[in-house]
Amino acid sequence: MKTVVQRVSQASVTIDGNIKSQTGKGIMMLVSFEENDTVEDLSWLAAKVCKLRIFDDSEGVMNLSVQDVDGEILIVSQFTLHASTKKGNRPSYIKAAKPEIATPLYEKFIELVELELGKQAKTGTFGADMKVALINDGPVTIVIDTKNKE
Repeated sequence: MKTVVQRVSQASVTIDGNIKSQTGKGIMMLVSFEENDTVEDLSWLAAKVCKLRIFDDSEGVMNLSVQDVDGEILIVSQFTLHASTKKGNRPSYIKAAKPEIATPLYEKFIELVELELGKQAKTGTFGADMKVALINDGPVTIVIDTKNKE
């Protein structure tokens, strides 16, 4: 499982011209799944993101988590994170899980983030053509791959 975590002052997902979800201060995540991802991977990442200290404390030091600042999380599926560009100029997405595997993983991940966060996460719609807008605060952008936990 791969994710791009961005600290945002606001973010939104629009589908067919209608805002599906929007957040204020918090995290916007792009997530992509592989067929061999496990619930352990999902749990580890949910805990990691909710506890990631990327928000400023009163001294201006990144010492606070999204939970500490009562922030929100927006989770957007994005299989293109698994693009391989080793050969040619057209990316291959062979490592990305097929929708029948990725959809339940996405739904389970949302559930685990909500349990860890203690409130509802905002989401995109799996497989939809989404327009994602955000104001990256900092900017702070972190890439996490559950295959590189150690």
